[in-house]
Amino acid sequence: MALTELDHIAIAVHDLDAAIDWYATTLGATLAHREVVERDGVEEALLNVAESYVQLLTPTRDDSPVAKFLANKGEGLHHVGYRVADCGAALTDAVEAGARAIDEQPRLGSRGTTVAFLHPKTSFGTLIELVQE
Repeated sequence: MALTELDHIAIAVHDLDAAIDWYATTLGATLAHREVVERDGVEEALLNVAESYVQLLTPTRDDSPVAKFLANKGEGLHHVGYRVADCGAALTDAVEAGARAIDEQPRLGSRGTTVAFLHPKTSFGTLIELVQE
C-alpha cells in the first residue's frame, strides 16, 4: 500500500456553523463541500487547504461515533484521512501488516469516495481513514 496524499484532517465540533465561520474569519479558509452523511450520523464541512481539506464534523444523532467522541473527549482532532489509489487493496495490505480494520470492506464515503477506517489501537492512537477518490 502507498499513501498518495493527505486527504483531510477531521475535527469534531459541537457547532458546525460556528466552526466554519471561525475557520473562514480567522484563517481565511473557504468552504468546498457540505454534506449530511446519514449512515454515519454526521454533518460535515470540507474546507480547502491546498489540495487537501480540514473536515469539520458534527453529529446529527446521539448514537453516532462522533457524538460519542464529543461526549468522551470533547472537541478536537477526530481522525486523519489519507488518499490511496485502491481502497480495497490498501485495506487488505494494512490488515496483513497488522492493522485492525474497523470496516471489513470499503464503503461509500462522502463526495462519492470509497473509504475504510483503521482502528486507533493499532495505529498509535490515531483513527485512520483510507480514502479513494
